Amino acid sequence: MLGKSKSDTPKAEEFKTEAPPITPTNRPVSASAKTLIGEHISINGDIRGEGDLVIEGTVKGSVILEKYHLTVGPKGHVDAEINAGNVTVSGRLTGNITALDKVAITKDADFNGVIKAKRFSVEDGAYLKATIELEREAQIKAVPMGKSAKDKASELPKEPFHLPSEADKGK
Repeated sequence: MLGKSKSDTPKAEEFKTEAPPITPTNRPVSASAKTLIGEHISINGDIRGEGDLVIEGTVKGSVILEKYHLTVGPKGHVDAEINAGNVTVSGRLTGNITALDKVAITKDADFNGVIKAKRFSVEDGAYLKATIELEREAQIKAVPMGKSAKDKASELPKEPFHLPSEADKGK
């Protein structure tokens, strides 16, 4: 071939390069790490997880994060049943939210559904069409130290107390 011998052409073995071996890192994921569903992602179905989640895309179905934080970002569109520790809505969410602690609706939010939580906040400018049920903290009545509620009840007078009536005053 134009003055070249076969020995002048490079062989396939000469082009092979060995990549350095991949070593996995044993770094723990930080507690503040969040999973992001980007604006060009669409999910139909159930999402379950043990970590914070930010939705900027489209989700239809259910999201169960138990004690973690769910954020529906400004570009997020969610049509789902939500069960999470805390929920922040800045995008569009249609569905029911059950939160262990707080639900926050920001000024950019468009929410339509039912909210059940211990705490709730809404910023001026948000669109909100909702039924809201706030859970009360259990209230424990104070009992003086050294006395149980049973002892306190036994201190009440045992004889009936009689209030004088108008007829009794004339007697």
